[in-house]
Amino acid sequence: MNTRQSLLAAGLLGASGVCLGAFGAHALHGSLAGRGMLEVWETAVRYQLLHAVALAGAAGWLRAGSGASGTWAVRLWIAGVVLFSGSLYGLALGGPRWLGPVTPLGGASLIAGWACLAAFAWSLKPDER
Repeated sequence: MNTRQSLLAAGLLGASGVCLGAFGAHALHGSLAGRGMLEVWETAVRYQLLHAVALAGAAGWLRAGSGASGTWAVRLWIAGVVLFSGSLYGLALGGPRWLGPVTPLGGASLIAGWACLAAFAWSLKPDER
């Protein structure tokens, strides 16, 4: 994973997150609200957009040479957004129930990505902090 790939993922997840947020707020609002799934949709969008911003920040981190922890954080955040937000979008749209157990796997990937960030910070020498 490099700076270019991280920025590309940030841009794609950010743009699609805004589109999906608007789609849920306008075109799908009545349907989602009627099934009690509007909050689920909004949670998926929120986590997607938050991690798009994190990926944009990670691009600078990778450029500075964060090594394996930076690469793994980016990979885990991308996988986490796909699994977490993707499964919530699917469930909100009436997808199969097997998507339910996928959501925590995505959440675990997001958490592991943040743990990689913490591991990198912990590994810095005092003069690098």
